[in-house]
Amino acid sequence: MILKKYTIGIDFGTLSGRCLLTDVETGEETATSVLEYRHRVMSETLPDGTRLGVDWHLQHPGDYLDVLRITIRDVIKQAGIRPEQVIGIGIDTTGCTILPIKKDGTPLCFLERWKGSPNAYVKLWKHHAAQPYADKMTEAALARNEKFIQRYGGKISSEWMFPKVWQVLDESPEIYEDTDAFLEVTDWIVMQLTGKLIRNSCAAGAKACWHKKDGYPSSDYFKALDPRLEHVIEEKIWGPVQSIGTRAGVLTKTSAELTGLPEGTPVAVGHFDAHGATVGAKVTGPGRMLIMMGTSSCHELMCTEEKMVPGICGYVEDGIVPGYFGYEAGQSCVGDHFAWLTENFLPASYEKAANEQGIHIYEYLNKLAAKKKVGETGLLALDWWNGNRSVLVDGSLSGMMLGFTLNTRIEDMYRTLIEATAFGTRKIIETFVEYKIPVDEIIVAGGIAQKNPFMMQIYADVTGRPIRIAGSRQNAALSSCIWGALAAGKEAGGYDSVDEAAERMGNLQNKTYFPNAENKKEYDRLYREYELVHDYFGRGQNDVMKRLKKRMNQCIQETEEK
Repeated sequence: MILKKYTIGIDFGTLSGRCLLTDVETGEETATSVLEYRHRVMSETLPDGTRLGVDWHLQHPGDYLDVLRITIRDVIKQAGIRPEQVIGIGIDTTGCTILPIKKDGTPLCFLERWKGSPNAYVKLWKHHAAQPYADKMTEAALARNEKFIQRYGGKISSEWMFPKVWQVLDESPEIYEDTDAFLEVTDWIVMQLTGKLIRNSCAAGAKACWHKKDGYPSSDYFKALDPRLEHVIEEKIWGPVQSIGTRAGVLTKTSAELTGLPEGTPVAVGHFDAHGATVGAKVTGPGRMLIMMGTSSCHELMCTEEKMVPGICGYVEDGIVPGYFGYEAGQSCVGDHFAWLTENFLPASYEKAANEQGIHIYEYLNKLAAKKKVGETGLLALDWWNGNRSVLVDGSLSGMMLGFTLNTRIEDMYRTLIEATAFGTRKIIETFVEYKIPVDEIIVAGGIAQKNPFMMQIYADVTGRPIRIAGSRQNAALSSCIWGALAAGKEAGGYDSVDEAAERMGNLQNKTYFPNAENKKEYDRLYREYELVHDYFGRGQNDVMKRLKKRMNQCIQETEEK
């Protein structure tokens, strides 16, 4: 009897790890296991009670090991298959999410002497406490006319590798000294599986300013920032950069014991959840933008040419699909501020009504908000609750909603936040198009896309483009399964071609949301108002948001010092 072959893809998200077992031949999602992180996101204290500052967002690497140890065995058991039927593994994570490690891969926070030190832990993608360092990096790069800065729209983000590394050096020089390497979590997990430190091209290019031909920024640049950083690349960012879509190595004896899979199972080079997730939605070439929508949104797009686009998160050759320049933009707060709204402002009567109707509160809010015409709420918002990733690249900005009256209801606010995220996406799209990178169709992946047709129709109306939905509820994990099949190769039962693998294993819904012409016309008017407010608060005409945030931080610091 010929046994079916499977791959495993694990998506390490912001709050949980999601493991998917997929049939290599048909793409059937055979079993899924989700494990919430024990430590969740640490934004206030470390496990020992050590207080964290403003804009700190950390994670515990032990949680990722729990996912490997528990969920892989779980999907094997659910499917009732033999472990040797798994021919490959793919890994994706959030990014830029980094941690300091020893040469053997041990995280510094695992060491007794650093357990109470915040800078020894994983800095999550949305850790924005490194904003001052990002600002200094941008200023120096522009003053020195550094070539690399143009590839990132003229700004360095606080979410990226080097601002976070510099923060460690400046605040905890003893931890920096004890660190043998700073590593993306996706590369660290692959290192745990294979025993090899390999930096994936997606993360190196998108978040660490690496270029396939030029390499990293020069030592002279880092020396100009801080003399202690002069040799940061060779001392702390060492290791080969390898293209996604290739094999990183195979499971070691130790990792086989951890996961329950056979020693020697191929492991794909790691990648970021949004970048690598295009293939799960059958996006393998130019003209189609994938939006990975969840707590935040990432916008992924490919082009055959190298183009400088201001305000985007950057581009990487072979960063999304080998053979193309992969471009990234994003919004730092999407699902996060819907949750913020319902957790803090939801009247008890609304929750009661939703329960009586047997529906989720978001479905109830959708029903109420859908009764409104475009512009009827009288509200306009900027979706910067967690800063602006694109196209302003400024984590120190904050959210805003204007137009409140005594008649404003929570469904009005909810609809306005949806519209704000759609306007932010339109701003990103128009920036790409202005610089000759076409966006003909949008594919949205994630639970929100599948569960919220009201929101998807607004996106179609605002952007003026058809919206299609990725078919898998675990699109990032499915994509990792596809990369795992490529790591295995055709000879082992996988694939040698990414197009063939995506076509056979990818999943895209048949339903398409087309723009409503009348709504599009009204949203065009509202979008012009959005642009005025966007530029007024976001491009330096009025820095009131930054002044308010600065005062808030001062007050918090003064309180903690007491």
